Amino acid sequence: MSRTALELFAERGFEETTVDDIADALGVSRRTLFRYFASKNDMAWGDFDWVLARLRRCLEATEPDEPLHKALGRAVVESNRYEDDQLPELRIRMRLITGVPALQAHSTLRYAEWRAVIAEFVARRLGCQVDDLIPQTVAHAALGTSMAAFLVWVDEPSSDLVQNLEEAYALLGSGLRALDAA
Repeated sequence: MSRTALELFAERGFEETTVDDIADALGVSRRTLFRYFASKNDMAWGDFDWVLARLRRCLEATEPDEPLHKALGRAVVESNRYEDDQLPELRIRMRLITGVPALQAHSTLRYAEWRAVIAEFVARRLGCQVDDLIPQTVAHAALGTSMAAFLVWVDEPSSDLVQNLEEAYALLGSGLRALDAA
């Protein structure tokens, strides 16, 4: 369902595509469509709960003695490894999310969920509260780092998403090394 919605958004534009258009293309009712997605914005985002669960699994798989900056970077990179046939859809999704004002506003909610996963991981590793300054700072820095890598990938079709993430997290890691002693 999400793929069909993305195709319509890419073809017609997000604002120009109605929920009825998507339902018609899928051969389902609006009601059926809203059983799967809370809003039109959620159709563009796809299954973000799956993305968060994947990120959590990758963070949980890190070794406790691995330095925080390496564990964080590796987990984010691993959680963003996609099959080659998934990349075109992901690129369309990210282009929409970062380029359509209504989706940018909705992103605030989604990015808060993503940052919460990172902050929870950092707080557990450092033995502090999730809303303390360090976990929140690291979560915001990680989101900015990830978004920079994604935006370059979206704008430069010849770039490699995983390589962009690896390079960006290596740079971020130099600033996070101070936390390894904490």
